[in-house]
Amino acid sequence: MNSRQTQLEAFGRLLDIMDDLRAKCPWDKKQTMQSLRHLTIEEIYELGDAILDNDLNEVKKELGDVLLHLVFYSKIGSETNDFDIADVCNEICEKLIHRHPHIYSDVVVKDEEEVKQNWEKLKLKEGKKSVLEGVPKSLPALVKASRIQDKVKGVGFDWEESHQVWDKVQEELAELQVEVDAGDQDKIEAEFGDVLFSMINYARFLKVNPEDALERTNKKFIKRFQYLESKADELGKPLMDMTLAEMDVFWEEAKRLPKK
Repeated sequence: MNSRQTQLEAFGRLLDIMDDLRAKCPWDKKQTMQSLRHLTIEEIYELGDAILDNDLNEVKKELGDVLLHLVFYSKIGSETNDFDIADVCNEICEKLIHRHPHIYSDVVVKDEEEVKQNWEKLKLKEGKKSVLEGVPKSLPALVKASRIQDKVKGVGFDWEESHQVWDKVQEELAELQVEVDAGDQDKIEAEFGDVLFSMINYARFLKVNPEDALERTNKKFIKRFQYLESKADELGKPLMDMTLAEMDVFWEEAKRLPKK
């Protein structure tokens, strides 16, 4: 691995290139924080895909794209004299030191859970009125539910045993069925949301990341369906002209394909 000096030189090189691009490139000169926002979100999702695929070479590339965006925002901030990359780095350093008193002070913790609990308590002492303030409003609903549950767990609002959570899932499923039978669409949606929320909670007790689990299933379904499409193409028969029984033959074949 590279030495610390080499790492710092590489980071300095990136800062120099950013200065050049901002001064000389028509596209880079035009960008604002607002215009970069959706591109940054895309880069984060691309990084997430690479991580899920365990493609470390791609992870390296996507980390570079994300790092470029962080440097870009910092450059824009420096142009208005609001902050620069040093301010950004120092801010997070101070936060990490403050939030890890078991490392940088004399606080003693026994395990990971106690670290997380102390983290949330320190955030409240810093002036936050709710432990849920740190959950971004624009997060996708599934991720947001998971983060909400993590946050409230940090202050002790949680189930004690996994079987209690599973019982809650069963309770919510029964309530959903009642509303399905009644046919009230608004109540069906509300109860369906409760089922999803309780399942995400149960995933946490199983130590499963629900977003990763669902994405694995998405990828599996895509692979199998595209196999089905390829077989239909070989037969010269559009999928819409095939019966479900015919399609199911190829679907079962797809399920037996070796995993990559």
